[in-house]
Amino acid sequence: MMSIFDDFRAGKTIDIRNSEYQKEVHGEIDWCNDLCYQINATLPSQRDKIVALENELLADQMHDGTFFTPPMYIDCGSQVHLGKNVYANHNLTMMSVGTITIDDGVMMGPGVGLFTDNHEPKNIRLLSTKAIHIKKNAWLGARVNVAPGVTIGENAIIGVGAVVTKDIPDNAVAVGVPAKVIKYID
Repeated sequence: MMSIFDDFRAGKTIDIRNSEYQKEVHGEIDWCNDLCYQINATLPSQRDKIVALENELLADQMHDGTFFTPPMYIDCGSQVHLGKNVYANHNLTMMSVGTITIDDGVMMGPGVGLFTDNHEPKNIRLLSTKAIHIKKNAWLGARVNVAPGVTIGENAIIGVGAVVTKDIPDNAVAVGVPAKVIKYID
């Protein structure tokens, strides 16, 4: 049986008043909100407790050097797929209904936002999603925002405050609003 998350991945637009959406997606959001609250209320010195709670939120993916510094917010932990040695500084926000994949070695500065969902302009009750993929060893500076459907290439660097609305190639340095490639790394 297909889930609402499968429907989103298939490109469907769904009315947020739909009872199946409410049950499946908001059920997950409520569960994740509670876990994020617990993570964010844990003393920073209690790193083992933070890691245990993050593992609960993100299906045991917080290993091999992967860690998110609280506070953070992730709305659908089941739709986040993490590699090894992924690090996010404080105030990470993931609106992940549409699936977020972050490969090995990715670093994210404070205040990064990853947003997979969007509402239809003519009917804001209709929701659509597009997956985000951040490839190996990419580095997102502080307060970078990534829009639905974007892929950030391997070893790419995204400058502070950039808003990424289009794919960024491997080894590119991109800055600005909207983000534009300004050079490539050898």
